[in-house]
Amino acid sequence: MKLLLSLLNPVILPLQGAGAALILLFKTGMNLPWVWFKRREMLRQMYVAGVKSIFVVSVVASFTGMIISLQTGLALKDFGQQDLIGQVIVVTLTREMSPFMTALILAAAVGSAMAAEIGTMSVSEEIDALEVMSIDPVRYLVMPRIVGFSLMVPVLSSFATLLGVIGGSIVANTQLNVEYFRYYHSIQEVLKSSSGLKDIWVGEFKAFVFGITIATIACYQGLIATGGAIGVGIAVRKAVVQSFLFVLILGYYITSVFYR
Repeated sequence: MKLLLSLLNPVILPLQGAGAALILLFKTGMNLPWVWFKRREMLRQMYVAGVKSIFVVSVVASFTGMIISLQTGLALKDFGQQDLIGQVIVVTLTREMSPFMTALILAAAVGSAMAAEIGTMSVSEEIDALEVMSIDPVRYLVMPRIVGFSLMVPVLSSFATLLGVIGGSIVANTQLNVEYFRYYHSIQEVLKSSSGLKDIWVGEFKAFVFGITIATIACYQGLIATGGAIGVGIAVRKAVVQSFLFVLILGYYITSVFYR
C-alpha cells in the first residue's frame, strides 16, 4: 500500500495543491465586497504590477514586434506580400503574444515577489498572529493582491500590443520598404473587422485569466511556505514554475475554445 501511495504521490500532490488553490480563489471571490475597504493595498499592488513593470514590458514588447516584423516580413517578401506585415503583427500580438509575454514577465518579476512577501510572513508566524486577532488573511492579504494584479495584466497587455505594433512598423519601413501609411492602414482594416475585434477581446480575456492564475498561485505558495528562508525560496520557485505551466496550458485551451 505504501509503495502504491509513493507511486501516486506525483499525481495526487499536484491535484491536492490545485484544489487548495481553487478554494483560495473561491474565498477571495467571497471577500470581494470588502475590496473598497482594502483599496489602498489594491492600488499599491496595481502600482507594483503596473508602473514598476512598464520598462521591462516595453523593451520586450518593442523587440518582439520588431522580431515578428523582420522574420515574417522576409518570408512575405519572397511572395511580394510584405504590405500585409501589419496585419500579421497585430493579430499575433493581440491574440497570443502580448498576453503571453506580459503574463510571463509579471509572473517572474511580481508573482515571485508576492510569493516571497507572503511566504516570509508565513514562516515568521505573522499570518498566525492575524488569525489570532480575528483578521482574515484572505481578506487582508490575498484579495487585494489578486484583484490588483489581475486588473493590471490586461492593461499592460494592451500597452505591449501598442509598442509591438510601433516597433514592427519601424522595422517594416526601414528593412522591408513598407510605407507607414500602408502598414497602419492594413492594421485598421483588421481592427475594424469582426475577427479583429474578437482577437482583441480574446487577448484581453486571456490576460485577465492569466493575472488571476498567477496571483492565486503566488499567494497560495506563500501561505503554505514552511521551513524558514529555505522554505520561502522553495515557495518562490514553485510559484514561478507553476505560473509558467498554467499560463501555457490555459492559453492553449482558451484559444481552442474561442477559435474551434
